[in-house]
Amino acid sequence: MPQTNTETTGSRGLCITAANGTISNLITAISMAEESPKRQGIGSLEIGLHILNYISTAPRPPTLKELSSALDLSPSRAHKYLVSLLREGFINQVNHAQYTLGNSSLTLGISALRRINPIQLSYEAVDRLNEDTDKTVSVTVWNGNGPLIIKWLDSSQPISVNVRLGAELSPLNSASGRIYLASLPAKRRRQLIDQHYKQARVLPRHQGKPITREELGGHLDMIRETGYCAFFSDYLPEINVLSMPVFDINGSIVTIITLLGMDRDTDISEGSELFRQVQDCARRVTRKICGEQKQASAN
Repeated sequence: MPQTNTETTGSRGLCITAANGTISNLITAISMAEESPKRQGIGSLEIGLHILNYISTAPRPPTLKELSSALDLSPSRAHKYLVSLLREGFINQVNHAQYTLGNSSLTLGISALRRINPIQLSYEAVDRLNEDTDKTVSVTVWNGNGPLIIKWLDSSQPISVNVRLGAELSPLNSASGRIYLASLPAKRRRQLIDQHYKQARVLPRHQGKPITREELGGHLDMIRETGYCAFFSDYLPEINVLSMPVFDINGSIVTIITLLGMDRDTDISEGSELFRQVQDCARRVTRKICGEQKQASAN
């Protein structure tokens, strides 16, 4: 029988003429050609970076033997990499047998720190948190007297609250404010607390109960120790609030991420799914700011 030709169009708009029986083969070939190829890298460079990473995370400057064993490299091969890293100033040799990071590594680290924008990283993180949870979320910074809301994202069903973007919150009557307050130097913390108790008509609350001036210290210690502050309809009727801090490399709070939602469908108790999501969000931003240690491997 005479062979007939059939036309098919590839996903890139190419019209291909093929004999009967070969269409499926052509489609398979097109599909394989359009798959993203695995990115090519330079293996020797990656090994050198694994060595740097191992040195940076080791509890003490490692020896050649320790490096070769940990990274599954022969001592002679590992030594060649160390010679190159020494020559370029990325490592130094100490005690004639151990290796530590050098000035070139320090320069890279400082340059990376200068380019980090904690605010932008927090913005990106709460964008994702808002999308994943469909809860109202915010980012606050400390303005010297209280938390200032610099980002606010509503859920698909916005909750009724009287705070919005640009609002300054109370250092004692907001979840983020109490986290900041717990981290302040003792003198400044006392000033703000004294000011609040002199001016406020009602005592601050926690889990539905008033907090006296004498009890507040222990409450703030607990917040600092646990790393979060939660309100369960304490200030906003039927609304739960959970705040967690983002830290910089010095251990100072740079932003606070907060999630809000109706108490009937917003379980923020410790160990809940929403608690974990907020915690993961804040920790992820902190790791990006401070650097995330990776397990070194030569493979």
